[in-house]
Amino acid sequence: MIPKLSEQIQGRLKASAQSDKHVAILLSTYNGEDFLSEQLDSLTQQTHTDWSVYASDDGSSDATLNILQSYRERIGINRMHILKGPQHGFAANFLSMLRREEIQASYFAFCDQDDVWGPERLEAGIRWMQQLPVERPMLYCSRTLLIDAQGSPIGASPLFVKPPCFENALVQSIAGGNTMLLNGAARDLLKQTPPDTKIISHDWWAYILVSGCGGAVAYNKEPTVHYRLHGKNIIGSKSELQDRLSRVRKMLHGTFREWNDANLKAISTFKKQLTQENLNTLELFEQSRQANLLTRLRLIHQSGVHRQTLADTLGLAAAAILQRL
Repeated sequence: MIPKLSEQIQGRLKASAQSDKHVAILLSTYNGEDFLSEQLDSLTQQTHTDWSVYASDDGSSDATLNILQSYRERIGINRMHILKGPQHGFAANFLSMLRREEIQASYFAFCDQDDVWGPERLEAGIRWMQQLPVERPMLYCSRTLLIDAQGSPIGASPLFVKPPCFENALVQSIAGGNTMLLNGAARDLLKQTPPDTKIISHDWWAYILVSGCGGAVAYNKEPTVHYRLHGKNIIGSKSELQDRLSRVRKMLHGTFREWNDANLKAISTFKKQLTQENLNTLELFEQSRQANLLTRLRLIHQSGVHRQTLADTLGLAAAAILQRL
């Protein structure tokens, strides 16, 4: 049973008219009946109220579509739009929404079906973006609080302190898409991604592309989303030790190199749009992956490519030595 929205919230939603602060919330769903209602409730509690939801469903066979339809009736047909997803995985689903011409807004927020948003999830990102030129691609993201299936806190995602940049983006994704807000210029950039491009993860790709093409990226050290970990997660955060061991295994098995292969192939389409500095970084990194050991280490150092922590950067060096980069 979905709880009825309070009259105060209903009135606030109806009073909000689309403006230059309008946000398109891009919600990807697939068999999400367990937690979807709680996520949708958290959207209605946003301090920034000028938004609409575009729910792209990837072929759910449970009650997901019924839940979406019920909320559509409650918040209005102009606030909730239900779309048919491409059914090629979560990354393809999110990117497909960025390409849909009928979705028009000033800002675009990725939204997972099983999280809970903090009340200022949207407002915090918009506040930062309004300080910069609207024509510059912008991406805002943050840490997350981790919760279990019952919604109880169980920790937080890693805290990163180095500034977001292309040299980091090439080898590390620093934030989940569930925390990301894009402006229109960043959306226009991302939707140029050819549909047949292999994308490892839409959030990592957004970080690479926006930072590489001279966009601005902000990482909020304060969590804005409660990220739910449960048995059905496609991608889930682990403890710091588990996460580090997982990265080592992926490096030794060649998974990290495969990811880099895919990301470098994807970014090659945009070489003419990269800043000159970032193009130089990319070319040095590409050359390093084909060079002998000593040249490889020298080129990586010259490129400036790095991860956020010393331990992870040492792991990066190990991957380079073992030709797993």
